[in-house]
Amino acid sequence: MPMNAAITRLAAVLLLAIAGPTIAETRLVMVEQDGCNYCARWHDQIAPIYPRTDYAEAAPLRVMDIDDLPGDLALEGRVVFTPTFLLIVDGAEIARAEGYAGEELFWMHMELLRRRLAAHQSSDPTQ
Repeated sequence: MPMNAAITRLAAVLLLAIAGPTIAETRLVMVEQDGCNYCARWHDQIAPIYPRTDYAEAAPLRVMDIDDLPGDLALEGRVVFTPTFLLIVDGAEIARAEGYAGEELFWMHMELLRRRLAAHQSSDPTQ
């Protein structure tokens, strides 16, 4: 191995060691489908607000169609209802909330998901 390549590789290894464990990628995935009236209500009532909340800071939103969920997403079970909100950490579901019955219930669900995330992080030694 040429000297420059060896130095570059050593520098990369040292940077990774200094940086320590990586922060887990956390997302709130909203699963929806065309024609879902509850999804449309959520988009009207919550979508404009969510990005400005502490919840969005902890779990940025990603909206996905029920028929386009990635195969490598580790879910606790099949998504049947829309909307379904999945709390995903590093590609694995740690909690979910199904349905949308209005703003108040949605924010209550988000608080429960936040608590599950906190519990997950406190039990994960890499956090």
